[in-house]
Amino acid sequence: MSVAEPRRIVLFRHAKADWPQVPDHERPLAERGRTDAAVAGRKLADTGITFDRALCSTAIRTRETWKLAVHELSHRPKTVYEERVYEASPGELIAVLNELPDDVHNVILIGHNPGVHGLAEILTGSADDDAGERMKRRGFPAAAFAVLTFEGPWKGVEPGVGTLVDYWAPSE
Repeated sequence: MSVAEPRRIVLFRHAKADWPQVPDHERPLAERGRTDAAVAGRKLADTGITFDRALCSTAIRTRETWKLAVHELSHRPKTVYEERVYEASPGELIAVLNELPDDVHNVILIGHNPGVHGLAEILTGSADDDAGERMKRRGFPAAAFAVLTFEGPWKGVEPGVGTLVDYWAPSE
């Protein structure tokens, strides 16, 4: 990676979950969630980003979302199932990103709201085209993702460093 080449962070909210009588961490995807996760995977493939690392919450619904989405990608990145992503605040998610090694260029974080949406808003210092307006208008529904770029080391991830370059959410 050249010094001028930006890093990419993709923040991906798990797809729609079901509500069976199980602990929250164990909730699986609903049928619609399984469909939306695969569609989101195709949309992620369309971005052309080759992910070096995936950081995925340990919750069942995030693991299922990632399994269905990654199947659509041409390259399967190293996946780390990270307990700290489950129910994490934006600040806790920044701490996880700050620990990434600098040989990782592009990362996808598969997590939960309100943390993922909050992190997208906090990291966005500027936005390309209408991505910021679309995210503001749509919020961060299940299976949505935001693509942010920034320059510098992972330890430099902090509020306002990112440029929101893409945003996608399934139609509801």
